Amino acid sequence: MHEHIADICRRFAKLGYLAIAPELFARQGDPSSFGTIQELQAKLISKVPDDQVMADLDAATAWAKANGGNPSRLAITGFCWGGRITWLYAAHSQQVKAGVAWYGQLVGEPTPIKPRNPVDLAGQLKVPVLGLYGGKDTGITQEQVEKMKAALAASSDPFAKASTFVVYPESGHAFNADYRPSYREADAKDGWQRCLAWFKQHGV
Repeated sequence: MHEHIADICRRFAKLGYLAIAPELFARQGDPSSFGTIQELQAKLISKVPDDQVMADLDAATAWAKANGGNPSRLAITGFCWGGRITWLYAAHSQQVKAGVAWYGQLVGEPTPIKPRNPVDLAGQLKVPVLGLYGGKDTGITQEQVEKMKAALAASSDPFAKASTFVVYPESGHAFNADYRPSYREADAKDGWQRCLAWFKQHGV
């Protein structure tokens, strides 16, 4: 578990949440054994099937329920890869109440292990999602954000209608990652407060 994600988990815990950061790559290998993010992405993360992740998140939900968590106040948030997963889980789980996706991939070519992307599931959301994205993100462009907005707007799904985006014009990708040069303190702090407010608004 990367220290930044562990720290995010602690931040939630200090606010009174039962916070869980599951090891979603463990079956495919040891993330700490790779020297660069690029190598990690190519040799491990790209091999993790979406169906496996959804099942593992269901298992984390069941664990929380069995260990003092309140399943009627369940939320999910994630960053980059986890941001995409947040959108997917919002279309998968009947229990989650709110999602916050930080700069997660929205569109892409389907593959056997990633058969659908958030834009394909915009009309199937079971929970409203807040998307926090950087206006200068070169990987997840504003064109892609607009495609997702259009897909949400075209849906009759009430949760799609309730979902929304906040775009930080001067931020790029990973603006919340305080250990990387991409970190933008003001936008990261604003996003964190918006995340907490979104959860509170939806009963989490």
